[in-house]
Amino acid sequence: MAEKSSSGGGDLPASLEAAWGLRDRPAKGPKPGLSLERIVAAAVDVASADGLAAVSMGRVAQEVGASTMSLYRYVSAKDELYVLMQEAAFGPPGPLSAPEPGAGWREALAAWASAQRDRLHAHLWLLRIPVGGPPATPNSLAWWEQGIQALEGSGLAEGDKTSVVLLVSNFVRSEAALMADLAAAVVARGVSPDEVAASYERTLKRLVDPARHPGISRLLESGAMGGPEDPDYEFTFGLERLLDGVEALIRKTDGGPRVPADGANSG
Repeated sequence: MAEKSSSGGGDLPASLEAAWGLRDRPAKGPKPGLSLERIVAAAVDVASADGLAAVSMGRVAQEVGASTMSLYRYVSAKDELYVLMQEAAFGPPGPLSAPEPGAGWREALAAWASAQRDRLHAHLWLLRIPVGGPPATPNSLAWWEQGIQALEGSGLAEGDKTSVVLLVSNFVRSEAALMADLAAAVVARGVSPDEVAASYERTLKRLVDPARHPGISRLLESGAMGGPEDPDYEFTFGLERLLDGVEALIRKTDGGPRVPADGANSG
């Protein structure tokens, strides 16, 4: 994280001052037309085209037609730039679709998780930015708030709502990272996903010993290695099992309203 700044934001890290618009603009010397917004947009374009590893202060300066040193008038370090790139690319949450009649927290939370997944898949380089701390930027707080609001009427304690939001968000991020890595491996091999899956199944059949790997052997014999045709199956399956667990937690929670997953959403 970038060092704390003594400008408008007080004890806030410089990246958060910039994200919240609390930092003073350079008083003199910047290149005409250069702005923090333009710098961040150029960095996002570089990451989208060539990956996060391609983002450097020198490369971004080249993209905006400025010297590298002039960028430091706006961005104190690359870690700060990462925070601002993430804030810009992920963006604020859109309004969740109105749930079907009789739907409640479960459908709302599933829609929230799917919306996060869509944002990550649109900018897979976001998954390469290390998590540097809890949500603190405007958009990250807005997503957190929307997740908590999805659980209104669930009967969960406030702390448990946040734990559920964190659990689901971590699942979304992990699943997106795994799928992105697998997709990259398929592209690198230059063959179709079906060919990769078929090759893997043939490899397992050669290597698996029924005495040592009885479970895998039964899997191969069942024909399930081909997997479902729905590319979203694993995400949907995993999310539904997580929500089953949340529903079980709600049922054992003492006090507060008992609203089933298919009950009316008071939020």
